[in-house]
Amino acid sequence: MIERYIKFFGLEETINLLNANEHPSILSIRVNTLKINPSDLKIRLEKKGFLLKKIDWIPYAFNVVKSPSNLGALHEYLQGYFYIQNKVSMLPPIILNPDSNDLIIDMCAAPGGKSTHLAQIMQNKGKLILIERNKNRIPALEFNLRRMGIYNSILINDDAKELKKLNLKGDKILLDAPCTGEGLIRDDPERKNNRTMDDIKKITKIQEDLLSAGLVSLKNNGLLLYSTCSIAPEENEYVINNVLKRKSGFKIEKIHQQFGIPGYNQILDDELINDLKYSQRFFPHIHDSIGFFICLIKKN
Repeated sequence: MIERYIKFFGLEETINLLNANEHPSILSIRVNTLKINPSDLKIRLEKKGFLLKKIDWIPYAFNVVKSPSNLGALHEYLQGYFYIQNKVSMLPPIILNPDSNDLIIDMCAAPGGKSTHLAQIMQNKGKLILIERNKNRIPALEFNLRRMGIYNSILINDDAKELKKLNLKGDKILLDAPCTGEGLIRDDPERKNNRTMDDIKKITKIQEDLLSAGLVSLKNNGLLLYSTCSIAPEENEYVINNVLKRKSGFKIEKIHQQFGIPGYNQILDDELINDLKYSQRFFPHIHDSIGFFICLIKKN
């Protein structure tokens, strides 16, 4: 893994990344504005000894600077007033920015962090189609939907690679793709030792199949947001590049705000689609977050 990082990112960046991965990421929460005002929740939690600091990117999210007890055991959590979520994981729904009249598809919905966020932005209106292949992950998704008070959603237990058979055309689609999770090492150190190149090769095939299925199910002028919690170029830029080179009628959109650093349109000797520079990358040592990748694609 380290040899790959040095090859892709250079020695100095790799050392900085490895050092950052030795420290867990900062806890952060997204306030569920369907149920409570952010300032009201801040007051309630700070009365219980928590110290919250507003996140610049998201007006209804906070870093938890001081946590005297387990956030997940609080009455406010069980009542669905907030979701515990890394700050970069909150960006895909914000960038996708669904309208309350839209038909939105979340292709890999469990455990529901991004699904409930989409519903929150939609004000619980419109149609939110949530697809989850793994039956064992559905109870967690259902729990979070109920806890957060979401009722504009339809949950489907199926493989999103078969999305076409549902005969749906989404205004906007979120594909937070399954990945090796190389961006999660600072919170899950075991990933240093249990990921191999074979894992990456297997998952990239799944990612490409999912992305292809999602693009087929977009309306004209529709948007698909692809994201992963991996920093591996094979799971990010290469996946987008490989799929879009096989499919016409799609283009990579520039995201309205530069949250991260530009994605790569050249990796070693490989020239990729130039507009991959409009995708965005997040690194623990640069953004004090987990590692993450986002790319917005439009159907012409």
